[in-house]
Formats: sequence, structure tokens, C-alpha cells
Amino acid sequence: MISRFLPLPVRRLLGVKVTNRPPAYQLLDQPGALAPLLAALDRVDEVSLDTEADNMYHYKTRVCLMQFLVGREVFLVDVLAPGLKLEPLLTQLATKHLLMHGSDFDLRLLHDLCGFRPKSIFDTMLAAQLLGRERIGLASLLEHHFGVAVDKSGQKANWSARPITPKLLNYAALDVWHLPALRDILTRELTKRDRLGWLDQQCRAQIASGSTGFAPATENDWRIGRSERLRGPGLSVLHAVWHWREEQARRLDTPPFKVCGASLLLQIAEAAEAGDSEASILTRIHLGRRHDRIFPSLVPVVRAGLARDPKTLPRRPGRDPNHVSLTQSEVELQDRIKADRDRIAQRLGMEPTLIANRAQLAQIARDPRQLDQILLAWQAGLLRAEPALQSA
Repeated sequence: MISRFLPLPVRRLLGVKVTNRPPAYQLLDQPGALAPLLAALDRVDEVSLDTEADNMYHYKTRVCLMQFLVGREVFLVDVLAPGLKLEPLLTQLATKHLLMHGSDFDLRLLHDLCGFRPKSIFDTMLAAQLLGRERIGLASLLEHHFGVAVDKSGQKANWSARPITPKLLNYAALDVWHLPALRDILTRELTKRDRLGWLDQQCRAQIASGSTGFAPATENDWRIGRSERLRGPGLSVLHAVWHWREEQARRLDTPPFKVCGASLLLQIAEAAEAGDSEASILTRIHLGRRHDRIFPSLVPVVRAGLARDPKTLPRRPGRDPNHVSLTQSEVELQDRIKADRDRIAQRLGMEPTLIANRAQLAQIARDPRQLDQILLAWQAGLLRAEPALQSA
């Protein structure tokens, strides 16, 4: 059993057979069924965690399944099961160190579900990014290190459908089974490169951002894609058809993109902006398999959009009165900082935006004294020692 924790090249050298056999698991989907998991949590300080959601199939995203590796036991919790009380589980979970992969979505999802905030995490995706891995998805990392071929169809599965198929349950169990071994491999590499402290800072920042949940809807969410190019009737039509799509998605309980894509909304708006007639615009629209059912409701919406004065639309948020464009000297400093950042990233073998993204570069150029407030300590330390900020 210990052989599964060895890196794939070592396992092959030792002649250990590589297997994709999923681990055994307990499915907890009945009232009172959480007792074994709660008892297992009492015995450990660290838990591997993942979640599955139904954002590909419903208008409002829900947590559908939670996967746990506690010690050597895998538990799958059916969050949608009637009568299952999650409060004791999540209260206890908040006291544990969590191993996760790509935790941002999961943390936001759990925060919006119940205000959950973990004590600490080790995110294997963040670790892979800091090591400059080109392929940072869990499936890629499992294949590389353990020879495990994950069936990626589970990523697009309808996790709200019941009963959950054995194939999907096996997929879910694999998502947490290898996380401790993967953590150990990545920890050794990070330690060797003196980047383990960087990961700790990244994980703390991830917890902080995840604890804000998902951004709430605003009255300007309809301003999508190329909408900034629209000024006249196209803007009014876009506003109308975007809200029509939202209403249809809510009524059908499906994601808006499954009603129609954003590209179609923009095509309709751009045709209106170009002065096309209502009839001409409508002949270009096809809504797929739902066309005959929902197209009639779109006709009056396009008509109303064409008739609306765009000056009556919700106004864009005003520019921050404290914001002013960068001066020429600040633009030049931003370019020098960017050159330093890119050179550091190439030397370290990582993505440059991990050190500082475009918006952060502009903030630093505006006021270099705010470096430590804009960036994490490890990021600021790298840039502070470079020529651009030394001379700023």
C-alpha cells in the first residue's frame, strides 16, 4: 500500500504495477449518516477535501457532493440528501488543516453556503504554479506522478442528478485519494527551491479572497464583451435581450449560456446598432433545440429594445474620483518594473503574473511606497531588489 505514495518513475523502476482502481469509500446520504465521518475527524488534524457542484446544469449553483479523505478513509457526503444536517460537519471541518486542489471555487461555494472559512489550507494547484508546472490540473498531476488516468467526463457531469452513478462516485473518490502523496511531492520540490513560504502566503491570501464569496449581481452585469462599442439602439437591445436570457434561464432552471451564448446577444445588439430592421434582426436568431419554445418571447423584447432610448439605461459606475491616469514618468516606471518582473519570472521558471499582474504593476508605478500593501511579501521582496524600484 505504501507504494502508492512513491513518485511514478520510482514505482516503475521498482516494478510496481500502476493501477487506476478507485479507493473504497463510504457514501453518506441518509439522516444521521455523518456519525462515522465526524468520529474520524476527531482523530485527525488534516483532511483532504473537494466538492462537486451543478453550475453546468442549474441557474443557481449548489454544492452537490463533498469528498473527504480522513486518514485512510474516503467519505462522500451527498449534500443534497434530505434530512442530512451539515452544520456539525462544517463546524468541525473549520478547525482542520485542509488539503485541496484549485480551492478558490470550492471556498467561495462553501462560504456562500454557510459562511465557511477554513483554518488553513495546502492548495496543490497553487503549489504547482509556484513550481512553474505547465500543466497544473489535478488530472495532469495525478497522471504525471502516479500514472492515474482520471476520466475527465466527471468535470462536466450533472452532479445534482440522483442517484449518483458508481462511475461518478469513483471519480469523486479519486479526487481526494492522492492529495496527501501529491502534497508531499510538491512540498519537497518547494522546499528544495526555498518557495514553501511563498505557498503559505498564497494559501492565506486564497482563504481571504474565498471568504468574500462570489461577487453579487449588479445592474451593469449586462454590459458584456464588446458592449463598450455600442452607443445607440444596440445598447438598448443588448440590455433587453440580456435580461430576457436571465429570465429564461431562471424560469428553465438552467445556466444562462444554455439559453444562448453571449456571442449571439452581441450579434443581435450589433445588428441593431448598424440600423437593421426588427425583421432582419429576428431572421438571424436561432436558439437551438429550445428555439420554437422560447423564440416567441424574444420577439417583443427585441422590439422594446429598439424602441428604448439608450439614455434611460442604468448608467455605468462613475470613475473613482481619486483615480487619475498614469503620468508619462509613471508609465515608464511601470514598463521598467514589468521588465524586471518578466526577467525574474523567466529565471524562476514561473508565470510572470504570479509575481504581479497588470493592475498591480500600475498601482506600484503610481506609488512605489505601497509595494507591501499591493503584493504579498514574497512578491514584493523579489521586485524590491530589482533596478526599477531601487531607483524609484
